Amino acid sequence: MTHEKILASLRSELNEQTAQMRWTELERFFASGSVISIAPELDLIDVGAHIAADDKSSIERWMNAGLLYKTTDGEASTWLKHDTLLWVVVVKPWILVQHERITPSAPKQ
Repeated sequence: MTHEKILASLRSELNEQTAQMRWTELERFFASGSVISIAPELDLIDVGAHIAADDKSSIERWMNAGLLYKTTDGEASTWLKHDTLLWVVVVKPWILVQHERITPSAPKQ
């Protein structure tokens, strides 16, 4: 299987496993250090597929750009205060979370 086919298969599988959860349901995973935040500019499913495929170059690039990181205490505090609803997908051993996603706007015609 080519790399793109593997990623497509993983995206399909992860898409079916993605859900929305309240922060209070995720807090214990944060305490164990396994919650990873995904910046709104990225696609949660795509990032999960690259992590599952062990695509180190993409992961490193996103981490260096500050787009993929361990959830901060500040985020956790804010999300707890508002019991925020997050998009979640599990890519063992990580719980990937995304508060919101920026969808690129369609070009004007």
